[in-house]
Amino acid sequence: MGFITVDQHNIDTEHICCAIADKKGEHCVSSKKMWMKQRFADGLTFVKLDQRGKVFIEYLPAQSAWYPIQASGYMHIDCLWVAGKFKGQGYASELLDRCIADAEQRGFCGLTVLSSAKKRPFLSDPGYLKHRGFAVADTAQPYFQLWYLPFTSGAPVPQFRSCARSGQIKEQGLVLYYTNQCPHTEKYAPLICQLAADHGLQLSLRKLQTTRQAQAAPTASPTYSLFYGGHLVTSEILSPAKFEKFLQKQGLIPL
Repeated sequence: MGFITVDQHNIDTEHICCAIADKKGEHCVSSKKMWMKQRFADGLTFVKLDQRGKVFIEYLPAQSAWYPIQASGYMHIDCLWVAGKFKGQGYASELLDRCIADAEQRGFCGLTVLSSAKKRPFLSDPGYLKHRGFAVADTAQPYFQLWYLPFTSGAPVPQFRSCARSGQIKEQGLVLYYTNQCPHTEKYAPLICQLAADHGLQLSLRKLQTTRQAQAAPTASPTYSLFYGGHLVTSEILSPAKFEKFLQKQGLIPL
C-alpha cells in the first residue's frame, strides 16, 4: 500500500482520514477541508495511507502553525495518527520518516510536536516520541509539553509563548476555545454547548479563526481547550456523555 499527499489539486475528492464517517458529520469534514485549503499556501502537508482509515500525518512550518509556540526554523507536526487494524505495521515510523526527510530537504532545523508527560487523548504519544529521539523543550500548564527533534546540535530550543504558559483565563465560567484544525471540534463543540444550556448552564464558545488568534491563545492546545473557573481542565474533545460526567464531577449538575 502506498501513500497519497492531499493538496489543493485533490482535496475535494480525497477522504480525510480523521474525519467523522457518518453523514451527520459532513459539515465537519467540509470545515476541516476548508481549513486545510487555507493552509496550503503556508506550507501545510497532509500525507495519508491509500486506504480508508486513520493513517496520516499533518505538518506545516512552525511559524504558521496554529499553536502558541516560538520555534523559528522548525516544522511542526499537527497530528500523527495510526489507528485500528493499521497499528503495529510500521506506518507511524514511515510517515514520520517522510516528514523528517521533507523538513530536511526544505531546510528546516528540526521538528516540534505537542504532547504531555503521559499519553493523553488527542496528543502525540510521548513514549513513541522519546523512542524516536524527541526531547522535551518546554512545558505549559496544566500538563502540556513541547517536544522537539533538532537535526543539528546547534539548533535553537523552541518554547511556548507566554500567553499559553499559565493555562488560565479571567473568565470564571465554562469557556471552550477551539479551531477547525480538527474536524471533531466542529461536531462536538456545539453539542456540549447545547447540553450545558439544557442543564441551565452557559458555555461560551471561543472559535479561533486565524493563525494570529491561535498563536495568541491562552492555551497550548488551541485546537480544543475547555476552561472552568478560569483554569484549563482538558484538551480532550469531549462527547456529550463525557461532558455530562465532567459537569457531575464539578457539582454543576446532580449525579
